[in-house]
Amino acid sequence: MIFQVQTTHILLLGISLAVLISCTTPIPIEIKPSPPKAVEKPAAVPIEAAPPVNRAPISKAKNDEEYRKDAALHLYKNNTERLFKGKLPPMLPAIAVIDIEIDQSGMVQSFRWLRAPRHAPEVMKQIEKTIHASQPFPSPQYCKKVTYTETWLWHKNGQFQLHTMTEGQH
Repeated sequence: MIFQVQTTHILLLGISLAVLISCTTPIPIEIKPSPPKAVEKPAAVPIEAAPPVNRAPISKAKNDEEYRKDAALHLYKNNTERLFKGKLPPMLPAIAVIDIEIDQSGMVQSFRWLRAPRHAPEVMKQIEKTIHASQPFPSPQYCKKVTYTETWLWHKNGQFQLHTMTEGQH
């Protein structure tokens, strides 16, 4: 019985206290901001150390032959609207073979025509323009530079396939 009376008293005391707290006006407390701490500024990064805006993707090819597929995929990715879909016809107006030298940053250093379609100089210009416009190529991670050979199969409508990625001919 004593326990029951005490529990009831505690309960009434808790309710009374809650009512009193809710009826009182809050006491304003003034909070003064602490003075700002001295913050060390990070050292300035020299402009030369900033990453380039147009970074080349990375190629993990170990040699020129492995790099050829990375370069072909890169050219396809950058020229999707100019790719010939499906099997090419048996007679093509131009087939070109070219060596392309890429430095470690993915930039074209040079190219050399091994089989130039001299009967179609406009095709030669388009291939050269396409190669330059696709820079930077994948950056060869394991080589200082690569030189790979690619065969361009040129359709009369101006679309092309690369031998590395060709779907074949009829």
